[in-house]
Amino acid sequence: MCCSDPSPPFRLEPCGDRWLRPGPRKYFCQLTIDTNTVNKNLRLSDNNKKVILVKEGQLYPDHPDRFDHSHYLLCSNVLTGRSYWEVEWNIAVDIAVCYRRINRKAGKWDKDCWFGGNDHSWGLICESNKGYSVRHKDRQILICPVSYSAHSHRAAVFVDYPAGTLSFYKVSSDKLIHLHTFRTTFTESLYAGFSVWSNRTGGFVSLCSL
Repeated sequence: MCCSDPSPPFRLEPCGDRWLRPGPRKYFCQLTIDTNTVNKNLRLSDNNKKVILVKEGQLYPDHPDRFDHSHYLLCSNVLTGRSYWEVEWNIAVDIAVCYRRINRKAGKWDKDCWFGGNDHSWGLICESNKGYSVRHKDRQILICPVSYSAHSHRAAVFVDYPAGTLSFYKVSSDKLIHLHTFRTTFTESLYAGFSVWSNRTGGFVSLCSL
């Protein structure tokens, strides 16, 4: 058979160790925190893979992309295909996906800058004392009570941009437990975001490796 045959009788499949992972984990991507977006009450640590809520404001330079009034941040990765990531958390956090245009300068009670408080962001709320909820367009739904979620502080996200799905999981004993899937048509590039919104300092979100 000529190498230039336009219709070869086989299909090329992706190769490499990552494609041996089960389920959505084969689409794992290592997120990078966009340090220009990090609120000044979130301290970066662990080579910028972890943020911790602190009382004292950090000496980050002013930047138009920085969240001024809420304990938020975005990652710099543009999510336009299939992407999967895992995070560890404690106390109370939001794990979110949003469009780049989310408001950074509005007051902390302005829903235009809340993850899930508007039509351009989707959020998983994780609370140690309440469990898991999801939120979009300011509609919040409890999906996993604390009795079910107390033994895991690791969560996962899978975005399938072409299919228009966003799925959240709890990770327990290295197994994925499905929590919720949003189905929509994405119209802009997506970005991962996080917030640590407990009033108690020491809350954190940490990006995981596989």
